Amino acid sequence: MAALIAPSMLAADFLHLEDAVQTVNAYADLFHLDIMDGHFVPNISFGFPVVESIAQAAMRPLDIHLMIRHPQTYIERFCNIPGAGMLSFHLDATREDPEPILGIIGNAGVKAGIAINPDIPVEKLFPYLDLCDFVLIMSVYAGFGGQSFMEETYGRVARTKEEITRRGLATRIEVDGGVSPKNARQLIECGVDILVAGSAVFKAQNPAEVIAAMRGE
Repeated sequence: MAALIAPSMLAADFLHLEDAVQTVNAYADLFHLDIMDGHFVPNISFGFPVVESIAQAAMRPLDIHLMIRHPQTYIERFCNIPGAGMLSFHLDATREDPEPILGIIGNAGVKAGIAINPDIPVEKLFPYLDLCDFVLIMSVYAGFGGQSFMEETYGRVARTKEEITRRGLATRIEVDGGVSPKNARQLIECGVDILVAGSAVFKAQNPAEVIAAMRGE
């Protein structure tokens, strides 16, 4: 199966948000929505009104990435948004056992995932791989703009994919941060199933060509 492309709406032009939504509808596979609270990460992005507005026009599933403390407080509401297809939270954003949180997401009919920043060993994900539909490996630090793709991500993805394969699991791997046509092929070869790309898509003169290039078309 070819990798799915999930443009990050945080990089869209919010004065022309509907145009960005239609771009994703026409050419991509998922809407990636970064939810930042100003506490777990130092920035604030957008909340329910924007997500719900996107959902009204979205023809692709929503991939909701919570970069917030105590994510369990809001998970049920996000899961209830029409079109919510995937929801991930950061392993170190809560002191609670991730298993019940993953269960809440799954019971809502949404694919459940755990995200980690580059400073967290991927081995921390391994105990939860059989409980996750996907894992999100950040290739930059969540919540900080202007960062370059971290080359060590390739090895982190490969180690995670090896463990998934060894255990015969169907868990998908998503990567977010600095993704572009320059590194998409190598990421896919390492085992990535879902590529999140923000600026590479929405700052491009021809987003459709960029999305096709990341797929290898």
